[in-house]
Amino acid sequence: MQERLNKLIAQAGIASRRGAEELIKAGAVSVNGEIAELGAKADPEIDHIKVQGKLINAKLKKRENVYILLNKPKGYLSSAADPEGRRLVTDLVKNFGKVYPVGRLDYNTEGLIILTNDGEFTNLVASSKTVPKVYEVKVKGLPNENAINKLRRGVRLEDGFKTAPAEITELTHTENNGWYKVTLYEGHNQQIRKMFDSIGHSVVKLKRVAIGHIKDDRIPVGAYRELDEDEVREFLTPAPKKAKNFTSQEKTFAPKRANGGQNAKSETFSREISKRKPLQSKKKR
Repeated sequence: MQERLNKLIAQAGIASRRGAEELIKAGAVSVNGEIAELGAKADPEIDHIKVQGKLINAKLKKRENVYILLNKPKGYLSSAADPEGRRLVTDLVKNFGKVYPVGRLDYNTEGLIILTNDGEFTNLVASSKTVPKVYEVKVKGLPNENAINKLRRGVRLEDGFKTAPAEITELTHTENNGWYKVTLYEGHNQQIRKMFDSIGHSVVKLKRVAIGHIKDDRIPVGAYRELDEDEVREFLTPAPKKAKNFTSQEKTFAPKRANGGQNAKSETFSREISKRKPLQSKKKR
């Protein structure tokens, strides 16, 4: 059965659909020895498909999809490559082969991000306008209610982007800083930082605490776990359920420090009044 080449390349875990289109435009993809054009189709059962001179048919046959939930630290780039040599989120995930981040978290933002080798899943979730992303935000100063209502309605940013209405809930403020829970259904570059900049209150700390139905606030910073089949399926056929919390039966892989192998630690981020006792993660053997 013939399928679009960008879809097949994504299924092979070589690039996202968009990245696959760039490879095709660059002339790096061929079918049966002929350079492919954008929009071309192929049947991996009978056609020889090459990307940058390497046959990908075997990858399409043997490939098993993996879905990993990572608690990203600050100072890591949400990418699988960087010409500047900065640290990547993929550096934190071991023994799963080539995986790619689903969407992005800013370099200086921490929190939940999914990595996978499933290009179809990446395209669906990253471009979705129905999968909410929830963030905890600490800002400089204490914005007044009018300013926050302005953000709730949507604002035009300095770069010209008009934000959609956002769900913003006040958390427990400190004397000098406001804390908010912000829910977005879109993913413009550095959107939350630019939103609060537009009302004169810059973001001091930013953490993503939920992606759709996944809420996993007890994975240590820099650690990860695999999503189970039900969690993945719900992204594909979403249902009105509450965010799923972490359970002790799920295996978490925590990074080790060079100076003694201790689990990575981070400042307690949540400003919610009710707090739960954190779960001790298992170390990877």
